[in-house]
Amino acid sequence: MRIHAIETGRVQIKASQIAGRGHGLARRLAPLTDSQWSAWLPTIAYAIEHRDGVILVDSGASAGLMRLPRWHPYFRFAVRFDIEPDDEAGPQLRALGIGPSDVRRVVLTHMHIDHDGGLGAFPQSEILVSPGELEVASGIAGQIRGYLPQRWPKSFDPKPLALDSVAYGPFACSRRLTADGAIVAVATPGHTRDHLSVIVEDGEEAFFIACDASYNEGAMLAGQVDGVSADEGVASATLGAIRAFAASRPTIYLPAHDPDAARRLAKRRTTRDSHSVMSEQEAGAK
Repeated sequence: MRIHAIETGRVQIKASQIAGRGHGLARRLAPLTDSQWSAWLPTIAYAIEHRDGVILVDSGASAGLMRLPRWHPYFRFAVRFDIEPDDEAGPQLRALGIGPSDVRRVVLTHMHIDHDGGLGAFPQSEILVSPGELEVASGIAGQIRGYLPQRWPKSFDPKPLALDSVAYGPFACSRRLTADGAIVAVATPGHTRDHLSVIVEDGEEAFFIACDASYNEGAMLAGQVDGVSADEGVASATLGAIRAFAASRPTIYLPAHDPDAARRLAKRRTTRDSHSVMSEQEAGAK
């Protein structure tokens, strides 16, 4: 089994979106007025080569995101994209020798525009998405919330990924996605109400494909809720569950917008390694 980090262009967002400032509505509105932009961040999808077939976790961004609806305040004031057609998931996978027909499934952790943008490249793949996430993202109401359902491909026919009421470690609900049970979807609500993450078991180690459960590993380790989660308590509980999972076994943590995620994946650097480095840096600063 092999995992590839597929960088589908770059994105800039506000600092207050990565690490929420304040509480309640003020926290959620801060990215619209914040003058501090992040550095350019990767937008990563993850391809898992498994004997059951390739599973793509999120489809990444598309070059179409260079032209966003200007009527929406978030698109106008709080996000910027830098992506060319060759940066999209389809061309990137072909460069690795993985064609569209090799991708058995696309699992969408959520349906924000930089995670479902590449769906058009996989018309024959089974698309799995949380039923609640699809409901929130659809129609005019979905557009108002910042989704772009009008850009979904005509072939888009998602299947509901309903989780079972079966605990997986600290996660109350889960669903095995492969016959051998080595790839597991778990509920990680916060960034969106029905956000999912995908865990890949590889011996004693686990690869935790978190996508937007947090924007980077440091935020997860610090329990830092982002600036867009609707419910701070729910998001904080999810980050706590991820930390508990990472404490139970060696875990390589893989968000979608973490500049260090691809390097961690290549080096199989666990959260324990990262925590040790952070502790040494903090001790040195003192």
